[in-house]
Amino acid sequence: MTDYSVLDLVPVREGGTVSDALAAATDLAVAAERAGCKRFWVAEHHAMDGIAGGATSVVLAHIANATQTIRIGSGGIMLPNHTPFQIAEQFGTLAALFPGRVDLGLGRAPGAGPELQRALRKDLHRAAEMFPHDVVELRAFLSAEDETAIRATPGHGSDVEMWMLGSSLFGAQLAARLGLPYAFASHFAPDHLDGALELYRRTFEPGPALDRPHVMVAMNLFCAENTAEAENLASSQLQSFVRLRTGKPGKLPPPLPDYRASLDPRARAIVDHVGQASAIGTPDEVASQVNAFIARTGADEVVFGGATFEPEARTRSLALAMGALTA
Repeated sequence: MTDYSVLDLVPVREGGTVSDALAAATDLAVAAERAGCKRFWVAEHHAMDGIAGGATSVVLAHIANATQTIRIGSGGIMLPNHTPFQIAEQFGTLAALFPGRVDLGLGRAPGAGPELQRALRKDLHRAAEMFPHDVVELRAFLSAEDETAIRATPGHGSDVEMWMLGSSLFGAQLAARLGLPYAFASHFAPDHLDGALELYRRTFEPGPALDRPHVMVAMNLFCAENTAEAENLASSQLQSFVRLRTGKPGKLPPPLPDYRASLDPRARAIVDHVGQASAIGTPDEVASQVNAFIARTGADEVVFGGATFEPEARTRSLALAMGALTA
């Protein structure tokens, strides 16, 4: 049986505030729990006007406190931005507050220019080169078996579930070598999906955390009573993708009717590329698209992204889709 989860960037919409975005993320997590989703993940981004999840562990604590059973976690923490010890303490604290509910998804991409590197006091490109070593060190800090020179308290012996995130063959290979579950970011970088999953499964080495490969794939999800309305909901995120890829990032814009028809060839190519891992339409259409993607990837889990300008539209979209997928 496939599990379904939610990935949220805590989007800040045009005319909205960070407080609004955090409230909407919390409401979405409550709705995801009600709909039967397994996990609610928040992604770390910095210095972006349209994304409010930078202090990821703080956001997760707030969301976990507003929910009861759904797993909460990072999708992901960009480890080059931090030290393994700091992340062990943060997620060890979350695990102590919310036992049995905490996931730690890790990514390698520093995703930062020189200004952010200075602000973080990090050589992020050097830190990215140290990523495999840092993952191993972080796992040691969280383990009850491994004894490190200094003990993370909280953190040592916590029940945090570690994941490897990726959009390339590198993350797949590292996840396989360390025996970790693997989540592929196909919702925005679908190019290496099939190759990465094949490599991960073929080279997987069982470990303490996992005895066989376990795959999660990401999809964009926009579901409504009719296809035109679902396309309209999707247009806010599609505009954001185009603006990001053309060097004009900003807050989440309101939807535009017939947005795809207005695009020039370059923007159309961006939208078509991102859309390779999307489910857009009525509940029946969305269920068919999701099931086809599961059949293609053999995924154990699917995590749904997909920001909408009106937060209530996303909770409604999720409820409609989950109703069709679990019927």
